Amino acid sequence: MLARIYRPAKTAMQSGVARTHAWVLEFAPEQAQRIDPLMGWTGGGSTQNQVRIDFPTKEAALDYAQRHGIPAQVQEPKSRKLNVRAKGYGSNFAFDRRGAWTH
Repeated sequence: MLARIYRPAKTAMQSGVARTHAWVLEFAPEQAQRIDPLMGWTGGGSTQNQVRIDFPTKEAALDYAQRHGIPAQVQEPKSRKLNVRAKGYGSNFAFDRRGAWTH
């Protein structure tokens, strides 16, 4: 059972980076999901894909995997550039603003 250690990316539905600073250990699925013929739900025989453990650092996640004999694969996060504009939304309300403020 191979584990994957990664830092989650921000979702498309949020503009901030909350809940993206912790490292996560998840197990890779051992077998493919199958569809229940009666209800149409998807499921599998293994419960390991339901396990998700959060760690404050990558080293803590690697230590946990080594202590428990879990082979782990680390995926490094891609860094994103900051989106800070010199004159952003707050400059619309500056006291030294030139020009009329219209909608």
